[in-house]
Amino acid sequence: MNVDRIAFVASDAEIAQTSLKRLQARYASKCLEEAEVIVALGGDGYMLHTLHRTMERQVPIYGMNRGTVGFLMNDYEEDGLLDRIAEAEMTTLHPLRMEAQTTSGATLQLPAINEVSMLRQTRQAAKLRISVDGIVRVKEMICDGVLLATPAGSTAYNLSAHGPILPLDAGVLALTPISAFRPRRWRGALLPRGAMVRIEVLDHLKRPVSSVADSSEVRDVVELTIREDRGCSLKLLFDKGHGLEERILNEQFIQ
Repeated sequence: MNVDRIAFVASDAEIAQTSLKRLQARYASKCLEEAEVIVALGGDGYMLHTLHRTMERQVPIYGMNRGTVGFLMNDYEEDGLLDRIAEAEMTTLHPLRMEAQTTSGATLQLPAINEVSMLRQTRQAAKLRISVDGIVRVKEMICDGVLLATPAGSTAYNLSAHGPILPLDAGVLALTPISAFRPRRWRGALLPRGAMVRIEVLDHLKRPVSSVADSSEVRDVVELTIREDRGCSLKLLFDKGHGLEERILNEQFIQ
């Protein structure tokens, strides 16, 4: 890994900004547009923000935790940073691509690294129809919502909604209902990573639904299609022996 052209970025948190100044004073840094490696200081939310911000360039990102959980980050340590980056293990992620059609007739496309979710907008439960590769699999689901998660995102909202944890190399996506009232016994499905998921909103005037791609929301959605974007490769760097594959595997044994 070439460490000659590094850019440092940080969240607005005071601890992240203080660390940013210390690292910039200690190590030579470039502007974001010239960097071949980006060091991101913050929490998991800021890592997602940085990945979205640099998605077109697809520059490797090495995160250091200046937030809370830090699942996508490495431990913060100022000494030996260049050696750590040079020896880091790379994980490649492919985001989902969401295409949402709204009641106004607009069509919006957004990427999602963790998950795409559909959620009711009001007190009324959502009514959804779910198709996979052109075949209707759930004719009508009454629920708070549903989400499609990547392996990298399977330990986030998906896990909170009682969805499965997916190893990075499993080659599947998790389709997980959120507080389903009908059908009661459906707990979701594992889909091939190449599947195209279509979700139609039934009775959208009485039961409006919004859609969220990571942190970007589209309201009053009538139809949604989601599939993995294999043309986009996002690169995360982790210290040796502490890669994302191991972290996800370990989550399955936390008691």
